[in-house]
Amino acid sequence: MELTINNSSKTLSVSDAIFGREFSQDLVHQVVVAYRNAGRAGTKAQKTRSEVNGTTKKSKKQKGGGARHGALTAPIFVGGGVTFAAKPRSFAQKVNRKMYRAAMSSILSELNRQGRITIVDGFDVDAPKTQGLIAKLKDLNVGNRPLIVTEEATENLYLSARNLRYVEVRDVQGLDPVSLVGADTVVMTSDAVKKIEEWLA
Repeated sequence: MELTINNSSKTLSVSDAIFGREFSQDLVHQVVVAYRNAGRAGTKAQKTRSEVNGTTKKSKKQKGGGARHGALTAPIFVGGGVTFAAKPRSFAQKVNRKMYRAAMSSILSELNRQGRITIVDGFDVDAPKTQGLIAKLKDLNVGNRPLIVTEEATENLYLSARNLRYVEVRDVQGLDPVSLVGADTVVMTSDAVKKIEEWLA
């Protein structure tokens, strides 16, 4: 498969297995959900009767006072512990490496079919200036939510995009399915494409 390079007569030869794969919605959905869940912090926590602050001394004598009760930390009392207390848990889901790479290839292939991948020879800014990056993106006509993927994101490029709310800059190592799915257009350098092919091969 050949991809055209923006503002150039040259083309870039890429693998059909990565940029021409059939789209699998179920696989992509599973991988995206797993990726998002891995970032969740299971922080919900309640205290059991052994963890609440209070004395464990028997509150009254066993007989002669009505119902029998032990410590006031029991769940039936106000301020007592919770019977089945919630504890912090992990939301992580296991995704095999083969599945993850297949999902990434599926997303890239669908983006390519929809014309949402723009290949450029190189992408960088001379100085960390937001206006310079805005001008470059305007020339490429990349929509409101572009994702810029380079082989190694430079500090100037990262700083230039930091103040732009919907513009993301990633190097190949930092590429993930959520950022790809959420982008209107993916701007990729030729070197980044080759590195992605090596990674997903």
